[in-house]
Formats: sequence, C-alpha cells, structure tokens
Amino acid sequence: MTYSKPAPTLSTSSADNRRNSFLLLVAGLGGLLYGVDIGIIGGALPYLEATSGLNAGQLSIIVAAVLLGSVISTLFAGLLADLIGRRLLMILSGLTFVVSIPMIALSHGYGPLFFGRLLQGISGGLIGVVVPLYLAECLPASNRGKGTGVFQWLLTLGICSAAFIGIYYSYRVEAMAKAAGAAELFAFKDQAWRHIFWVSVPPGVLFVIGSFFVTESPRWLYLRGKKEKALAALERLRTPEKAAIEFKEMEKIALAAPAASTASSTVKDSLLRRKYVIPFLLACAILFCNTATGVNSIIGYNTSILLQSGLSDIQAHWGYVLFTVLNFVMTIIGMTLIDRKGRKFLLALGTSGIMVALICIALLFHSTEKLNRDCRTSVQSLVAPDQTLSFPFSAAKAQELLTAAGYNATDIATDRSSLAIIYSYGDFTAATSYVRSDDPSSAGIKITRDSAVPSNKIEAFFKNPFGNLEAARTAPLKIERAAVGQIPNTGHGWLVAIGTYIFMSFFAIGPGVCVWVALSELMPTRIRSNGMSVALVINQLVSTILAGIFLPFVSKYGYSTMFFLFAGFTVIYLCIAVFFLPETKGKTLEEIEYYFETGKERVAG
Repeated sequence: MTYSKPAPTLSTSSADNRRNSFLLLVAGLGGLLYGVDIGIIGGALPYLEATSGLNAGQLSIIVAAVLLGSVISTLFAGLLADLIGRRLLMILSGLTFVVSIPMIALSHGYGPLFFGRLLQGISGGLIGVVVPLYLAECLPASNRGKGTGVFQWLLTLGICSAAFIGIYYSYRVEAMAKAAGAAELFAFKDQAWRHIFWVSVPPGVLFVIGSFFVTESPRWLYLRGKKEKALAALERLRTPEKAAIEFKEMEKIALAAPAASTASSTVKDSLLRRKYVIPFLLACAILFCNTATGVNSIIGYNTSILLQSGLSDIQAHWGYVLFTVLNFVMTIIGMTLIDRKGRKFLLALGTSGIMVALICIALLFHSTEKLNRDCRTSVQSLVAPDQTLSFPFSAAKAQELLTAAGYNATDIATDRSSLAIIYSYGDFTAATSYVRSDDPSSAGIKITRDSAVPSNKIEAFFKNPFGNLEAARTAPLKIERAAVGQIPNTGHGWLVAIGTYIFMSFFAIGPGVCVWVALSELMPTRIRSNGMSVALVINQLVSTILAGIFLPFVSKYGYSTMFFLFAGFTVIYLCIAVFFLPETKGKTLEEIEYYFETGKERVAG
C-alpha cells in the first residue's frame, strides 16, 4: 500500500507542535502524580507518627504500601497497556489515584490507611509503566530523551509541591504549639497529615481529563493491525514526510520478524533472541540499581533523617523543601543535557556523585552513632507485669537510664538525646521509632504485644516464616537493644542535609532523567510493555523492601549502616553504566532494536 500526502504547510507544522506540547503536558501530569505518590508522605509522616499510635514497623509499612501497590499494578500494567491501549490505561490510572486520596485522608486505624496507600501505589505503578511507554512510542527520536524527561521533571515538581505543603503545616503546627495545650496540638497534627493528602486531588483530576483528549500510541495501533490509524496518529504528531519515514521503519521491523506460526517458535522469537534478552536483562539491572541507591527511602524519610541528624522540626521541613527544589532544578538541567551528552555519560556522572555523597552521609552519622549507649538492662526493668512498656522520654528519664547502665561520661547531653528500642515477643522482633528528649509533644515509648506479634498466620509467615506464632502470643517482652544517643548539633544536621543535596543533584541529573528514557528505549517494540512491567516490578520490589525495613533497620544498626549499604549498590550501578550500557541518543526505537539484534549500528539507506 502506498501513502502519499501533500507537503506540510506552516500551519500544519504549528498544529503538530501544539499536539506534541499537549501530549507532553498530559503525560507530565502523570509524572506529577507519580511524584506526589512518592513525596506526599515525607511532609505527612512526622504528624502521622505523632498521632496514629503506629510503631516503627507499621509506619514503615505505611510508607512502603505505595511501593507495594506499585509492584502489584506493575505486574499487570504491560498486559493492560497491550490489551486496552496506552491512552485508556492512563485514564484508569488517574481515576485510581483520585479514588485513593479520600480513603487515606478519612482513614482511622492501620488497616484503612494501609489499603488507601496501597491503592495510591497501584495508580503509581500503572502511571510509571504507561506514561514513559506512551511518550517513547509517540515522540520523535530527536527529542525523545528531553520529552520523556518531562515525565521526570514534573515528577520532581510533585515531590517539591508535597514538600511545600509539608512546610506550610510545619509552621502552623509550631504556631499551635505556642498557643494551645497538648490535646489541641495533638488534634491539629492529626488533621494536618489528612489535609496534606487532600491537596493532591486536583492534579489527578486534571490528568484524567487531559488523557481523554490525547491520541493513541501509533505503535500500539500498528501492533493491533490498525495500520491506517497508526499512520494517521503519526501524522498528528509529525510532519507527513517524517511520519511516512517512521511508518516505513515500523514496517521494516515487522517484516524482519519471523512469521512463525507455532507456539514454540513464537516463544523463541519473543524471549530467546539476542535483541530481546540482552536489553531486557540490562533494563532489569538498571531498574534494580536505580532504586537500590535508596532514593525513594531518602525522599520518603527525608524529614525524619534530618530530624535525627540534629535539625529542629522547622529546619528539617525547610531542609526537605530545599532538597525537593534542588531535585526539580537539577532535573531541568538533566533534561537539557540528555539529548546532547547522552544517556551513558549522564548515568556514569550521576552514579559517581551519588556514591561519594552516600559515603559522606554515612560517615557523618557514624561519627555520632558510635557514641550510643545500650541501656537494655535498665529498660527491661521498666517492663510492666502485663508485658507492655510505656513511659515518656525526657531529659530526666534519659539520665536515669544512662546512670542505671553505668554511663558516667559527658558525650551524651540528656536534654538533647534520643532513644530507639529493639524488642521481641518470642520469635517476632520489632523496633520503635526514635524519640527525642527535647520534644515535649512526643508520645514517648509505647510497646505492646500487638506491635510485634502478627495477627494471623499469613502475616506471621511474611514476617518470620520459621516463627512460632502461638508461643509468641504468650511470650514475655524482651528488650534486645535500647540505644540512647546524642542528638547532633544543628551544624551536623546541615552537613547531613548538604550531603542529601549532593546526592539528589547527581541523581536528578543522571539516573533520575535517564532511567525512564533508558527503560523505554532499550526494550524492543514486541516486548516493550511487558518487558517494562517486569523491570519495574523488580524496581518496585527493591524499593518496597528498602522502605519497609528502613525504620527498624536504622533503629537497630543506625543510619550510617543503611547509607553504606546504599553506597555499595551504587558502585554496582556505576559499573553497569560504564561497561555495559550502549549509547542510544538520536536513534529511533527501530535502530536501537537493530543494534541489539546484530551488535552493529544500522547504516543509512
């Protein structure tokens, strides 16, 4: 079949540009929602922690629930994208986000809050697959990197917006603390985290509305056998000449693929050919390492990290705001460089800077955590006959615990000290969050059997598959570790904050921009949607695990150990970027596929 179109006029080109701009705007709103998914908990977490009565493990699960939801939806996102189309899946993901917010903001108790966050994560997982996939299939090769970077750019704007909402409520909480009593302050904090979630509804509504008006992916239409519609979709996004050239590229790839009819040959063509296996494994490795840098945990727990590093509540919230603003600004720089310097260069540069920043942060925390004193014997003596533990943590209580533990040094100032407890009931261990002696609104230490022992066998299996649930229900409370430590000074806190700024700057300019582009570019058309789903499942599983263990892990081993762990994974990431990743800038998706098939660049003509 021959397609002939008239030469483009100025008005046609202008209309094409407007359509591409609208496409980028709508897809960018998807990035905004994904950023809100990640960042909204950062400002809400301190108030949720203060009013919900949840322990460190439960709070970690609430943070990780978004990531768990992403894992669930990512498993099916590629299949859904192929089944119903990219555009319809964008609409579905936006609606899911809008529904999740009332569930969270109106929740009371652990269960409803968990399921609301899980649903929010499901929407994020769908968005994380379908929007980069849609952009890669709709944008021309010349600006695909910059265009797909818009997704990451507005993702950072979502995180930044969430931080500004958090700082607004931080000031309101501080004002309330000066003018009201403890009960009024508690009630205000309870409303603060709910209002923070409510503010995120409008972007979701705009994304849903905008998705109704964008064109469907031309490559999805082609794969569904709708060639005329595919060409028409291309011509709405390109000049007629460019659309015809790109359409011929799509036809060449389709004709080059073996037309095997048996099931065995289909499996071989889909999974075992070089052009599928190598980019698939490379994308999975990149997605694993990208989240193993700890970026989602550092974003989600940023305020808590800065509080523990020595900053006050207001300072920590401002530190988080600066963190997100820097992320936003550096992403813009990364967008301008990705199609000029290339993906490989920016990934190598970014991972190098990330590695140095993580090591510096780890060393800063180690310098103070090495002074911690284990007071488990004195804390064990405070356990009530019903095997619970509850007491406010003040300067006087810190002095009492340290004295009972035989500590006579002056390295720990009791009026600026912290306490975290690792405890167990039988085979099941849990940890409290850090409490501070200089926080008059803190609820202090509260340990009950329900905070550690699972409520059913399914939960028990995931927490400890070899644990004896029945024995744990009657086992005594055992204090495994009770670390009393010095809260560092403000200068130390700002040094840690600067370390996180360096981390975020290099992440934004490198992996932050490049990962979505690399993921969508590396996958061949035939397996792109499902391949992206599998790679993102790996990404979200790692992120979920890290977020879920973060608070219990740092309570037991310290922040320094966690940051050293992140740095180790970043070393692996750097090696992959330098030694295994090919450069894909300026190449069409079909040219990239040809490279992985043959190991050679396609010669023009």
